[in-house]
Amino acid sequence: MLPREELLAGAQNPEGLTVLVDLAEQVLRTWQPAWSPFLSAPLREEALARLGSLSELTWISDGGYPGAERQRLLCHRRDDSPDPAAPVQGLLIEGNFLFDPLSPEDLREALKAMGVDADHIGDLWVRGDRGGQGICTPSAAEALHGRLGAVREVEIRCESRPVEQLQQPVQRSVRTLQTVEASCRLDAIASAGFGLSRAKIVTHVKAGRLRLNWGNVRQASRELVVGDRLQLQDRGSVEVLSLTRTKRERWRVELRRS
Repeated sequence: MLPREELLAGAQNPEGLTVLVDLAEQVLRTWQPAWSPFLSAPLREEALARLGSLSELTWISDGGYPGAERQRLLCHRRDDSPDPAAPVQGLLIEGNFLFDPLSPEDLREALKAMGVDADHIGDLWVRGDRGGQGICTPSAAEALHGRLGAVREVEIRCESRPVEQLQQPVQRSVRTLQTVEASCRLDAIASAGFGLSRAKIVTHVKAGRLRLNWGNVRQASRELVVGDRLQLQDRGSVEVLSLTRTKRERWRVELRRS
């Protein structure tokens, strides 16, 4: 058996991590590979950091398309070679949102209201004013296919589709950039990293669309440190690689944009 108490000690998400420890013990006991539910990015990163060094096991992460935030983990013994593609299905969520702007979280809450567990839902994204698309488990796609639901007052209809038929979110190439700023404030660094005005960054912060290290942040004036990562809905992420004082008491900032 695994050293459960040691693996869970000080965990940020002990409940979610317990599910993965149980999965790992199942794989060790049965010798059969197994997939986790969809995991949030913070839980997935914590799980890989804590469980990735287990000597007999290997973990593979897949969310249905490159760059997916919510992904499933495949746990298998190191001497096995299972299919690394996660069992996932695409989903169309159609509705008329011309006069009622839509967000991915609106779609997620609507699917949950239709009886789908949160851990069966992967990434969701908006496609113009006609609804959205997303990734889910095959069982969830089957349960939702052809069903009607609602986002506020707007009726939606769900349809199962192969992932390959989805219009997947734009994938951004990874690049490194440098900027010089008067401070290490979140709004200053986010403005440089995402190429938006500081006023727009403040708007995104207030609306909850910009996250810091996958968590909510409400202060645009917060000081960032090396290793901090910003995620902005529909615009990718920015990681702080280095912060160096200049001779004029400003900050030279190196960022990785993806």
